[in-house]
Amino acid sequence: MFIRPLSNPWTASGTRRVLTTPTLSWETVGGAVAEGGEVLQRNGRTFIVYSASHCSTPDYKLGMLEYVGGDPLSSSSWRKFPNPVFQRSNANGVYGPGHNGFFTSPDGTEDWIVYHANSSAGGGCDMNRSTRAQKFTWNADGTPNFGTPV
Repeated sequence: MFIRPLSNPWTASGTRRVLTTPTLSWETVGGAVAEGGEVLQRNGRTFIVYSASHCSTPDYKLGMLEYVGGDPLSSSSWRKFPNPVFQRSNANGVYGPGHNGFFTSPDGTEDWIVYHANSSAGGGCDMNRSTRAQKFTWNADGTPNFGTPV
């Protein structure tokens, strides 16, 4: 996954730089993938939540980075969380949850994640995926708690 400076909100400029690479075992199921990063900010903290592993597997999932200071264009300014933050739920029949986004309820009291997933372990990357949304909460340490996909 890359990061690149912007000269304004819609124009990329400068050289793209590697932000993170898929090196952990849970990021490499079916293929080494780290893609689709989305920013999530709260209380002065910045996270990037990204999709990991290959979408052709039921183990496509979400990982997370946190900005720890310094040059945000440098990979050394980001801490990678050692475990996935959102992944398949066999009990709920949700496989390969990935490509997330975030929004807040109209009254500002709830945080929501939107993502796509499959209803079968063999769903893969095709048009069987459906868009889903659910509320999430925050842990006492200030990190997001996405829970289990429903």
